[in-house]
Amino acid sequence: MLNSIKMLTLALTVSCTACASTTDNQLSQQEQQAGWQLLFDGKDMSHWRNFKRDTLDPKWQVKDGAMTLTQGGGGDILTKEIYRNFELQLEWKVSRKGNSGIFVLVDEIGSAIYSRAPEIQILDNEEHPDNKIDSHLAGSIFDLIAAPSKAHKPAEKWNQVRIKMLDNHLQVWQNGVSTTSVVIGSSTWNTLVKGSKFATWEGFAEGKKGHIGLQDHGDQVWFKNIKIREL
Repeated sequence: MLNSIKMLTLALTVSCTACASTTDNQLSQQEQQAGWQLLFDGKDMSHWRNFKRDTLDPKWQVKDGAMTLTQGGGGDILTKEIYRNFELQLEWKVSRKGNSGIFVLVDEIGSAIYSRAPEIQILDNEEHPDNKIDSHLAGSIFDLIAAPSKAHKPAEKWNQVRIKMLDNHLQVWQNGVSTTSVVIGSSTWNTLVKGSKFATWEGFAEGKKGHIGLQDHGDQVWFKNIKIREL
């Protein structure tokens, strides 16, 4: 009898695990009705290309249902589409001592993806050497607004991010914790920029629309469940 119970428990666990995995990179009926669109279906990266290129470097691959930068040198990537008012959701995890980022309002005027685009930081807060500055920690608007430490999970664990942009009002949540609420271009924002590394960067965050970008900072990073809806 005991063995039968153990076998049943194991079967249910396997079944539940399989069910959970099949929900990745898919939209529910409710999400479809609400206007959500997948930017990654778990099979290919057809919605993405490299910065200032029409193609995608082969170092960016689909592995185990995640968009994966397998090694440094793959280059920064961005969506093929441009967005103005939107809500974006995704999950990320980074390797130990890893660094990456999510960009909004990306254009291709500057020499780099970060030239004019605000970055939501991805970092191993525990071991990466850039963890001494609070506005450089995961979930922060890089060098501008610090995220609470409770919003972060350790390296190699999945973190959930929600980003909302509506009429220049940028809001960010990481793992259910609000990390940012600021109006880009407001006096508050301009004061933050003046006190940051971006103070002299021409055109920084001045665009009203742009691509979504993901960073190659030389470390392995994974993304899944990337979905967006226009507002």
